Amino acid sequence: MDRQQTPNAPPSPPPVHQDDADEDDETVKQLNECSSVYLSLQDCLIKSDRNWRVCQKEVQALKACNERRQKDKRS
Repeated sequence: MDRQQTPNAPPSPPPVHQDDADEDDETVKQLNECSSVYLSLQDCLIKSDRNWRVCQKEVQALKACNERRQKDKRS
C-alpha cells in the first residue's frame, strides 16, 4: 500500500501580539525590561475584546514596572 505523504503542516501562527510588536518595535524596545509586561497586557486586551477591567492584573504590573524603571532612572 502506497501512502501519499501529506504536506507538512503550516507553521504555527506567531503569538497574538507579534504583529503589534513588529509595528511598534521602537516603542516596545523603549520599554526595556517592561516590554514583556506590556506584551502580556496586549495579549489580555486582545483576548478580552479590549476589556480593561478584565486585565487589571496586567495593567497594575505594567504600572509597577514603569514606576520601578523611572525610579531607577532617577537614582
